[in-house]
Amino acid sequence: MTWEILNIIGTIAFAISGALIAMEEDFDIVGVLVLGFTTAYGGSTIRNLLIGIPIESGPIWTQGDLVVAVFITIIVVFLIPDRWWIRYWNKWGIFFDAIGLASFAIQGAMSAVGIDAPLSAVLVAATLTGCGGGMIRDVFAGRKPMIFRKEIYALWATLGGLMIGLGFVQGPWAAGVLFVMIVTLRMCSVRFKWRLPRHSVSS
Repeated sequence: MTWEILNIIGTIAFAISGALIAMEEDFDIVGVLVLGFTTAYGGSTIRNLLIGIPIESGPIWTQGDLVVAVFITIIVVFLIPDRWWIRYWNKWGIFFDAIGLASFAIQGAMSAVGIDAPLSAVLVAATLTGCGGGMIRDVFAGRKPMIFRKEIYALWATLGGLMIGLGFVQGPWAAGVLFVMIVTLRMCSVRFKWRLPRHSVSS
């Protein structure tokens, strides 16, 4: 039950972030829906394609009630004036997004482990499930992907995949500890502006 709740929170948070970026780019209602659903489900869909899990077993086809909830959430975000709620999203949205990152990364890694995929596939599954939807969202919106230019994000999903792939995470308690660790590291990245090294080439 706890994992289901975290999955719902993460999915809704990702959908809202996609809808908001679409609205910032002045997309119409169809574009807002596309970006919202892409952000919420794009990562798991790409993961299934890459590691050989049937597409029809993906969450967008099996989580009927949650898909409806995502649809309703996006419509509400589109219709309600942002001045009524955007300040609360700006305050709590990063935390809910971190929950989505952690829960999706762990689910992605465990999906790969469940089909006896090699460690490299587990790392890819964790990273893409946690970050893939946001990457597609930014590309669709014509933006540079956030995970490559802001505070550390994708690395924590990959780290979670590494812990699971190496067998350090066994059972729900260990997964819970890993979840808290990923959320904490992501929030610390935002709070303390942790960034990976970068090197710009002058033209």
